[in-house]
Amino acid sequence: MKKSGEVVIIGGGISGLSTAYNLARLGCKDVVLLEKESLYSGATGRCGAGVRQQFGLEINCRLAKGACEILENLNELLDYERDIELKQGGYLWLLTTDEEVKLYKKNVQLQNNLGIESRLITVEEALEIVPYLNPEGIKACTFHQKDGHVNPFQVSQAYAEAAKRLGVEINTFTEVTDIKVKNNHIVEVITDKGKIATNKVLNAAGAFAKHIGEMAGVKLPLKPERHQILATEPVEPLLGPMVISTDLACLQEPQGSFIMSYSDPDEPEGVNISSSWRFMEEMAKRVCTVLPILSNIKVVRQWAGNYTMTPDAAPILGSLPGVEGFYFAAGFSGHGFMLGPMTGVLMAEHILGKETTISIDKLDIGRFERGELMREPAVS
Repeated sequence: MKKSGEVVIIGGGISGLSTAYNLARLGCKDVVLLEKESLYSGATGRCGAGVRQQFGLEINCRLAKGACEILENLNELLDYERDIELKQGGYLWLLTTDEEVKLYKKNVQLQNNLGIESRLITVEEALEIVPYLNPEGIKACTFHQKDGHVNPFQVSQAYAEAAKRLGVEINTFTEVTDIKVKNNHIVEVITDKGKIATNKVLNAAGAFAKHIGEMAGVKLPLKPERHQILATEPVEPLLGPMVISTDLACLQEPQGSFIMSYSDPDEPEGVNISSSWRFMEEMAKRVCTVLPILSNIKVVRQWAGNYTMTPDAAPILGSLPGVEGFYFAAGFSGHGFMLGPMTGVLMAEHILGKETTISIDKLDIGRFERGELMREPAVS
């Protein structure tokens, strides 16, 4: 492991890997990435792998649109020999209350103004897209064809290989144990494999970002919480888009398996990746109500990962004036993978002192003290 680096990145998920690649692409040749386990073993490798542009916050729409455009060309951009398996079958968002219809109508207008061709559709139109949908209780839907699903392992591996080709040093099974700050400047990262002198550190540690921040004396308003997912046996094609609502998300992968999850409002804070019977039972009730055709399908696997939530469900991107050289890409509140390709572009530009392609000023950590929360309404 190197004894020094121009930039040290903590975290081997999509945000860290894409930032490492983009730093090297922009000419920074002394980048060191540290991951305490294997690459993409945290939230990136445990996510549902959906990618969508249907957000209600302008900055998230811009980030998601940019990320999607990158993913559409990622095999060629990174000269990847395999395939990231992007499937743009769309997201069908189910709206069950008048309040949701009103809110998502505004979201669609915002999205359309930003060049995202989503639309508010009737239940009858939704049934043309998903014939097996139970229409009971649904008032309207939104749909965007370019939303979809991609393989998180292939995407992350593509970034890792491209970064290495450009000279990035990637150290797995290397745990950060401390960060040294002197006169309000980052000076050193200490790991269980040795020390690295550096003036720039990117905290992209996902559910552990709060802990990494504390090492540098920074309190991040982050709350990790468990989100569980299950996968079924593969069956014949039944579902084109992802079906999503405030209660669940369900998609069918290209090989035929269904992937599904829901957000439990009673889930306590903590870095927990265990699985529960309660989740499986509740998931079955919810998905069979919406898609009754899945009633007899067999579950083959269940796992969990962590969302890292912020008070406004929008990410923290940028730097901290009080600690020179300390940067953040954290708190994505369940959207880190889908925003990751654009996050890497923006964080690399910011770290190198360049004007960012999309302004991230309003996503700084100081917004919480200022009371200028962003409030992403389209959270599942």
